[in-house]
Amino acid sequence: MEQDNQSSQSSDDAGCMMAAKAVLIEECEEQFGLLQKLQNEIILADTEAKDDESNEAVNRLIAITSELEQWQEMDPKLLTTNPEVLLAVGKEELQRLNSQLKMVLSCSQAKLDAQKKSLKREQTWQAEKKEALNAVSEEITRLQHENEKSEHSILKDMKRKINNLKDYHSSLMEMLSDMLAEHFPLPDPLGNGTKKKRRLTNKTLETPHDPYVTTDDTFWPPYTEMILRNGIAIRHPEDCNKIRLENFF
Repeated sequence: MEQDNQSSQSSDDAGCMMAAKAVLIEECEEQFGLLQKLQNEIILADTEAKDDESNEAVNRLIAITSELEQWQEMDPKLLTTNPEVLLAVGKEELQRLNSQLKMVLSCSQAKLDAQKKSLKREQTWQAEKKEALNAVSEEITRLQHENEKSEHSILKDMKRKINNLKDYHSSLMEMLSDMLAEHFPLPDPLGNGTKKKRRLTNKTLETPHDPYVTTDDTFWPPYTEMILRNGIAIRHPEDCNKIRLENFF
């Protein structure tokens, strides 16, 4: 029922608008006809005054100026005073203006949405850059702290290694001393190298066919090694515990 009323009202409004337009068009045609009549009179007056144009120029200027002042002082009048026609025309104009404003609002809303999206992207980009900057700053601070700590720890570690090396060197020297004392003991104070050389010499002279002497505990190993390396004595080719003097002739 309500839809029928609305459709009936729309039909009535459309009919009123059409009637109002017809009235306005009719009045506009009347005014246009009046303007054409005035224009024809002006043209006719110009044609008649062509011969005496120079004399009438001043009068025409005065007349036009006076008419212009009258038009400026005259209040504009509506073409029609019919309230129904004015209502219909005003309603149509308001509807047209409302439609234009809706289009402007839609465009403005679209631009606003685009600006909001752009602002959101910029804010997101700014937040990401700020987060990256904070991360880089924290990393730089951490590296600086680690660098300072590393320098101190490196120095401390180097001192520790030097002390360990000194301790290891001391232990090696002790082990070497023990090994020398065990495997290369010092010679007997009562014996000397002269007795060993004399023994080798006597053995060579007394038994030239068997000049080798067996090295026992009385031979100090470093002394034996020394005379062997310096070519004073040589080892037995089959028994490494026997040595003899080198032939010097």
